[in-house]
Amino acid sequence: MGLGGYWNEVLDVLREIIPVYDKVNSYISLGKDKEHRLRGIQNRVKSGDSVLDAGSGFGNMSKTAMQVAGDNIIITLYDPLIPMLKNTSKFFDKKPNLSCGVFEHIPFQNEKFDAVLCGYSLRDAISLKTAISEIHRVLKKEGRFVIVDLGKPDNSVVRAGVSFYLKLILPIIALIAGGKLGLKFATLYGTYKLWPQNKKLEKMLLEKFSKVEFEKELMGGAIMVAAYK
Repeated sequence: MGLGGYWNEVLDVLREIIPVYDKVNSYISLGKDKEHRLRGIQNRVKSGDSVLDAGSGFGNMSKTAMQVAGDNIIITLYDPLIPMLKNTSKFFDKKPNLSCGVFEHIPFQNEKFDAVLCGYSLRDAISLKTAISEIHRVLKKEGRFVIVDLGKPDNSVVRAGVSFYLKLILPIIALIAGGKLGLKFATLYGTYKLWPQNKKLEKMLLEKFSKVEFEKELMGGAIMVAAYK
């Protein structure tokens, strides 16, 4: 499971869509992205926590965590794109730590973080199994791994509906929101095809974590997950 060789193409697209990234994401999530981040993080990030925002983009998960737990958390933004990280400073009053790299080789010691957050990013892992293992490694005992992302419904009919939206409707919405650059969001469907169904993802997490809380919305097309070490 994971993007494998498709990862380089996805990374190139992500680099191109930086100017419209946040705006289009809000539109294609039907305005639910902020609500889902809040629901995923609520009660799972605490004041004083050391937090790794993995696949951080502009740091939206971290900004939500600060709303929940206050600014007394230590944030590290971690993303494979340096241009994305360079755009983060304007969104934070207190500059977070920045680190560049991939999920499969997280450059931090064992048991360093209280929480790891992945907002619409784990789906872009080259190897999902390796990414989960690395995140587990850098979490402290009783640490929390929060995932907010697209869900892949287990029901075949509902799954077909979500696929229809992502393949045919989403590009139209992205074009309206982001112009020609918005059309680049069509690659999202490719990442979705390689993403495991909800039950499979839960099973993969339970192979490493002691407990998993799996919340679904939009008939399973959106997920908010917390895995506990």
